[in-house]
Amino acid sequence: MSVTSTTSQPNYHILSVLVQNRSGVLARVAGLFARRGYNIFSLAVAPTEDDAFSRITVVVDVESTPLEQIVKQLFKLIEVVKISELDPRRSVERELLLATVRVTCDDRGQVVELVNIFEGKILAVGVDAITVSLDGNPDKLDDFEELLRGYGIVELQRTGRVALPKLDREARLRAVKGKVV
Repeated sequence: MSVTSTTSQPNYHILSVLVQNRSGVLARVAGLFARRGYNIFSLAVAPTEDDAFSRITVVVDVESTPLEQIVKQLFKLIEVVKISELDPRRSVERELLLATVRVTCDDRGQVVELVNIFEGKILAVGVDAITVSLDGNPDKLDDFEELLRGYGIVELQRTGRVALPKLDREARLRAVKGKVV
């Protein structure tokens, strides 16, 4: 399911929530959304470069979710350190998709070609199924998933979005120069 609209205006918020890396924090954050009846499109969490903190990336529906209220409620949680809304046009988003696809002998080559076109990987091959992976922008994964549906998806799992702000031009140049020197 795509969460972007055809008018190029996103119909979702991407929140990057920096939290203290403690037991139960994810449950408290998710519980806050559940109690308020906010729809979560995607939720991903992992430790950051500093083991004391984790970053929770939450993608929520714009229409059903008053952003200011969510931010105020999140800041009431003791473990929340920082909240940033990421503009999809100014952030880098990635997601991982794993899928097992039913294939006949006749379709196997087509599925392999599709995986190659999308720059995915074949992880396992069976007599009548193939397990594939693809990482990239969520829109790319949406397109790939839609094409796989025609073959018959046996199982599918997506990680949910992770996102960081894009570097500005000067920061990118500093990063490149730093690696060259």
